[in-house]
Amino acid sequence: MAERLVTFEQDGAIGIVTLRRPDKFNALDIPMLRALETALDEAELAGGVRVVLIRGEGKGFCAGGDVEAWGQLSAADFQVQWVRYGHRVFDRLARLRQPTIAVLSGHALGGGLELAAACDFRVAETQVKLGFPETSIGVVPGWSGTQRAVRRFGAQAVKRMALGGEIFLAADALALGIVDRVVETGKAFEDAKAWGEKIAERGPLATEAAKLMIGIAEGEENAAAAEALASGFIALTADLKAGVGAFKAKQKPAFSRS
Repeated sequence: MAERLVTFEQDGAIGIVTLRRPDKFNALDIPMLRALETALDEAELAGGVRVVLIRGEGKGFCAGGDVEAWGQLSAADFQVQWVRYGHRVFDRLARLRQPTIAVLSGHALGGGLELAAACDFRVAETQVKLGFPETSIGVVPGWSGTQRAVRRFGAQAVKRMALGGEIFLAADALALGIVDRVVETGKAFEDAKAWGEKIAERGPLATEAAKLMIGIAEGEENAAAAEALASGFIALTADLKAGVGAFKAKQKPAFSRS
């Protein structure tokens, strides 16, 4: 069996999703996106996982979309197979029930920065470079680099990267709010894991609910989040148990509003 391109593993309350294409600096192609989607499903369903870390194997976090993978696509295939599918996978990450931390031990450029932006937090090593270089080869950021990134980092920072072509080192990215912490080279995973363990000590249901509500406020989540919160509340009530019990017994339910 071929080695998986993206893997999930659990270490106590911490889930770890690892991009494993180091020879390409973890550049994303369709098989990588599919493997990432599968790993995120595993992370969300894993019992006891309170926080999920996203990291890259080797020297790079993620070099973005693999130009060789999309460069020969027709306009229609580029739109549907590449851009829309990439959005679906990144949205899956952004809406994961657990808090997520991007572990930036290598550069995060283009789609790699969009991937990091889909996480709740970002820990970067001091040597890391971040940016949106797409317009230098005649394309635009396609996996929410002009949408989610603007919501999370601010329009001006994104303009400097996407229009002005600026590449920020980690310290500059910290000052602009693009990353949350900067650590010494080789320390990102250790720091992110320790941070994740602190987050994991907090009330898990309250943390998940808070993430959903913040997602609604920033436009990341929508009607589905509101319905999930309401449904979770209703599931704890005696009314639901009475209704389900009456349905099974083919009787009229006696609701108590409790």
